[in-house]
Amino acid sequence: MIDPVSGERVNDRPARGPAATRLPLLLPGTLSDEQLAVYEAVTGGPRASGSGRTSPSPEDGDPDPSAAEPPFGLADESGRLLGPFNAMLYSPSVGLPLQDLGAALRFRTAFTKREREIATLVVAAHLRSDFEWYAHERIGRRAGLADGEMDALREGRAPMLADVRERVVYEATRQLVADGDLADAVFTEAATTLGRAAVVELVTLVGYYRALALQLRVFRVGVPDGEPAPEWPADGLAEGGHE
Repeated sequence: MIDPVSGERVNDRPARGPAATRLPLLLPGTLSDEQLAVYEAVTGGPRASGSGRTSPSPEDGDPDPSAAEPPFGLADESGRLLGPFNAMLYSPSVGLPLQDLGAALRFRTAFTKREREIATLVVAAHLRSDFEWYAHERIGRRAGLADGEMDALREGRAPMLADVRERVVYEATRQLVADGDLADAVFTEAATTLGRAAVVELVTLVGYYRALALQLRVFRVGVPDGEPAPEWPADGLAEGGHE
């Protein structure tokens, strides 16, 4: 930015650390019809169950009560949407398709839950996105990611993954967030191992969660009150800084 008095360029990069959210949380009773459509898509869709289904299938037998609950709160005690979802209410024409894209990436791709969360957590860790990590750490643990795998992802290290597909997902995502591209060898390996459709889905997933991380940073959205922020490694900061 150029200082209007001195004419000198000044660095107005936002300071890291907690700050009040720039978009006040909206109460359900104040929403327009268009905003309510976004609200209901978020709270009434597959995110509300955390499993991609709104009810157990006959093959499930006795359902696990904990599996019916979302792994993190979508709304506060007043019903106001948390995390990236509140921002979607401010522009329903963008928010509605954006939340549907997110639901498609979480529940309608060919990735396993572990593969999907490995990729999402790589993005969250690279961008130091507190809320993204807070939410997807919980989703990832439910998907079966162990403490050692989670620690490695948070610290920017390659986790010890026995599954070939998971290793390819990790390496392709790591290169996408670091370089914004895939080298020929990594692309070929990903297309051969995962399939071309899955590569399209993976690139889209990285772009989607990068966009959410940017929104979370700009609008100063951190972890919910009372929840600890992620402990990022001290040796340097990845792109984006703390949320």
